[in-house]
Amino acid sequence: MSLAGKRIFITGGSRGIGLAIALRAAKDGASIAIAAKTTEPHPKLPGTIHTAAKEIEAAGGKVVAIQCDIRDENQITSAIEQAAAALGGIDILINNASAINLTNTENTPAKRFDLMMGVNTRGTFLTSQAALPYLKKSAQEGRNPHILMLSPPLSMKGKWFKPHLAYTMAKYGMSMCVLGLADELKRDGIGVNALWPRTAIDTAALAMIPGMDVAFCRTTDIISDTAYIILNRAGKECSGNFFIDEQVLASEGITDLDKYAVVPGTKEFINDLYVD
Repeated sequence: MSLAGKRIFITGGSRGIGLAIALRAAKDGASIAIAAKTTEPHPKLPGTIHTAAKEIEAAGGKVVAIQCDIRDENQITSAIEQAAAALGGIDILINNASAINLTNTENTPAKRFDLMMGVNTRGTFLTSQAALPYLKKSAQEGRNPHILMLSPPLSMKGKWFKPHLAYTMAKYGMSMCVLGLADELKRDGIGVNALWPRTAIDTAALAMIPGMDVAFCRTTDIISDTAYIILNRAGKECSGNFFIDEQVLASEGITDLDKYAVVPGTKEFINDLYVD
């Protein structure tokens, strides 16, 4: 497996899972465009596009850092064009940017609803749309293009909607993009898949949720290693899947996952949302 020479566009890649995926690809010498909103340090969330770029370069990758608010369609178009010009094209799109607000219907302000729908569903759709000409060209050149969404498996069980209807709608919007694009782009040979963790992942955003104990979480490395496996599979054959990290790793014979525990030796983890 190798992502050497791959040209990768990652939304929300200044920290957390997006950055972890970028760093894993950088080890192979991939070229990576980081598109995120943060250019100045945030008081609560570490990392900017510039600090991420330095880490990616140190890991061995070529990188271009692009400020982009994924809610703005003009900024999305500009970011994709900048990335393609700087990298010479786009082979892989990682739709990672996400907004979370775990409130019930009565306690979800309109601005929070709009934020989650704008970043998660609309942002994923528009970024995928803008990248399509470059991904189709990548397919024509035999470069095995992929789109990967960090979104959950679809389920119509009421228990996933009841506690936080707006968030579930927004995340499922990303997953519906997987469902539709996988069939739409099958003829083009572009693999479209979703990836979701079985357990909670230790990120800065997760740490902001009240009552969350990261001691019972796994690190972002489990997602980056899983994404690496998926992106190395043939997109023509591997598409339309809603992957769970543990299952992908097991399919490659990786069943000892202790190295991914925030606290080594931990046996019980917090189950992630949308995973039975």
